[in-house]
Amino acid sequence: MRMLVQRVHHASVTIGGELRSRIGTGLLVLLGVGHEDTDEDIEYLVGKLLRLRIFDDAEGVMNLDVVQAGGEVLVVSQFTLMASTRKGNRPSYIRAAGEAVSRPLYERFAARASEVLGRPVATGEFGADMQVELLNDGPVTVWIDSRCRDY
Repeated sequence: MRMLVQRVHHASVTIGGELRSRIGTGLLVLLGVGHEDTDEDIEYLVGKLLRLRIFDDAEGVMNLDVVQAGGEVLVVSQFTLMASTRKGNRPSYIRAAGEAVSRPLYERFAARASEVLGRPVATGEFGADMQVELLNDGPVTVWIDSRCRDY
């Protein structure tokens, strides 16, 4: 399971011209699910996400997590994060889980993040053609892969 985390001033998801979700200051999370991912990956990534100290403290040092900063979270499914570009120029998505695996894991990730955060987490719509808008703050962007825990 992979997530790309962006610290944002605000972010939103629109589907077919209709606003689905919107957050203010917080974290936009793009989440990719692989066919080998499990609830253990969810626990690992949710823990990392909510303890990631990328918000400024009173001295302007990135020392606060999203909870301490009072930020919001928006989670959007994005199978293309599982792309392999080792061969040629057309990405391969063979590592991405099919909907039967990825949809429930995506939904459990969002539910678990909400549970640990103690408030609702905004989401996109799994499998939909979404327009995601954001104002990246910093910019601060962090890539975390649950299969690469040694760095």
